[in-house]
Amino acid sequence: MRILVAITGASGALYAQRLLDNLDPLQHEIHVVLSNYAQVVIAQEMPAGLRLPAGVKSHGLKSMNAPFASGSNPFDVMVVIPCSMGTLGRIAHGYSEDVLLRAADVMLKERRKLILVPRETPLNLIHVKNLELLLLAGAVVLPANPSFYTQPQTVEQVVDTVVARVLDHIGVPHQLVARWKAEAE
Repeated sequence: MRILVAITGASGALYAQRLLDNLDPLQHEIHVVLSNYAQVVIAQEMPAGLRLPAGVKSHGLKSMNAPFASGSNPFDVMVVIPCSMGTLGRIAHGYSEDVLLRAADVMLKERRKLILVPRETPLNLIHVKNLELLLLAGAVVLPANPSFYTQPQTVEQVVDTVVARVLDHIGVPHQLVARWKAEAE
């Protein structure tokens, strides 16, 4: 599978790190692009920095020469994690000023899977309308809302409850968290 992971300046860089930790570059072609402000948030939230697994290709934000900038070079899925409301709004309105936004536009126009993981609360009406536009355009909106039925004990385990859902939507098998089970009869 060809996978693009885009990281924006929303708080929650650990979501992106845990996703990258659970994607195998030996099994998938993985590319990464960061928004300008993502680097500031990563420095604040992850002082050791973002760890890119060996084999993951990183791209500059302003380079339109990245393979995923064109529909003629199709990727299977793009995940924007975490996704700021500013990026979400620009994607919703087709504002493609850089390769991250262009890639999202390409995914929508080519009817390929675009997964957005917003991490924002509360939402205002503009956010909701932008979410509506994206859902109508075919995006998957998967908010960074962790679950607790698995009784996570660490921050990483809480984050993994969201990352597990992202991996499910990408179609990558995993065993990050226990699955919900039917009650015993």
